Amino acid sequence: MDNQIEIELNPTDILKKEFKTKMRGYEPEEVDGYLDLVIKDYQTYQEAINRLTAENARLFKKVDELNRQLSASDNVKESAPQQASAATNYDILKRLSNLERHVFGAKLSEQNQAPQTRVQNHSQFDETNL
Repeated sequence: MDNQIEIELNPTDILKKEFKTKMRGYEPEEVDGYLDLVIKDYQTYQEAINRLTAENARLFKKVDELNRQLSASDNVKESAPQQASAATNYDILKRLSNLERHVFGAKLSEQNQAPQTRVQNHSQFDETNL
């Protein structure tokens, strides 16, 4: 931040300035009143410059921090697709297994129940025909 503006006067220099008086000079009270306004403006500008310089430094630090985070997240993203695809494949296999168990498990249950039902129906048939 070497872009500092070099200012020759500061509020204290203006306040301490003494003008020589001549026979037909300016009215001292009027000059002092005007210089008081100039001092006030200098102080306001200096406060604004200090505040903006501090904010500028804070924002530069924030940009650096965000760039580091972005770089770190890019590194994570480069390795994450392999991990994510493995997790995704695992999830797909798990869902497929559950689906097969549900579908084929129901068919196996039906097949196991069908012979019992036939036996029950057959024994009922025998009892009614006797």
